[in-house]
This record gives sequence, C-alpha cells and structure tokens, in this order.
Amino acid sequence: MRSLFETVTAFLEEDGWSTSRFPDQTALLMEFQGDNGRWGCMARVDDRYGQLVFHSLCPVAVPAERRLAMAEFLTRANYGLPLGNFELDLEDGEVRFKTSIDMEDIEPNAVLVKHVIYANVIMMDRYLPGIVSVAEGATSPAEAIAEIEE
Repeated sequence: MRSLFETVTAFLEEDGWSTSRFPDQTALLMEFQGDNGRWGCMARVDDRYGQLVFHSLCPVAVPAERRLAMAEFLTRANYGLPLGNFELDLEDGEVRFKTSIDMEDIEPNAVLVKHVIYANVIMMDRYLPGIVSVAEGATSPAEAIAEIEE
C-alpha cells in the first residue's frame, strides 16, 4: 500500500503538476495557473496521522492599512463555504486558502487527493479578483463579495 505522501506525489505527477520538495520534509511546492491569476501552492503531508493540508498562497500581500478590510472580505467569503477556508496573516498580509483531509484508517487514494487540491485552487481562482480589489482599496469588502457571489 502506498503512503499518503506517495499517493499525493503520484497524483500530482500524473496530473501534470511540476513540484519541488522541501528537503527532509513531506511538503511539496508547486504553482497553479487559474483563469484569474497564477499563484504558489503547498501540499503538506503527515503520514503518521494520515493528514493532507493543501494551501493556495495568494500572489498579493495585503498592505497593513488594508488588512482590516481584507479580514472582513475573507470572513464574508468564508461564511457558508462547504470546503476549506481563507486565512489572513495579520503580521505580514499573506492570504491563503486551506483545504485538508484526515485519511487515518483510510487507504489513501487519488480521488480524495484530487478533491482536496481542486476544491482549493477553484476557490482561490474564484475569489482572487476580489482579494486584489480589496487589497488595492478599489472596492469595499461587501461590494467585492456581492460581485463574486451574484
């Protein structure tokens, strides 16, 4: 039986993703090109507990003076999301989207890995224009969400 890390690595390779691995860690870095931009992604695997955590790393850092507005935007975006959530680092302005799964006691398989990864990048791609707009101060959080979710 393949480990979860081996399953994730094999899925990404077979799906055409180009990855690099952190030395001595079970974490992979890659990039994704969506309809609304390009950004980095990171898959972290903990085989001891059967956990996969996948992050899309927003290509735009939020300036300090826009972080409160971004927190509002991301709270509005998170409300009602069926899978995953946005996160904001209030110290440096990094925005990311996180999906995860616990496969302890489940044989790792490519279908579950695919759902964790693609649910993630689809949501980042959907909300990225709003993130950029709010980060730049071009629109209010409520207006940006209304435009995305109409």
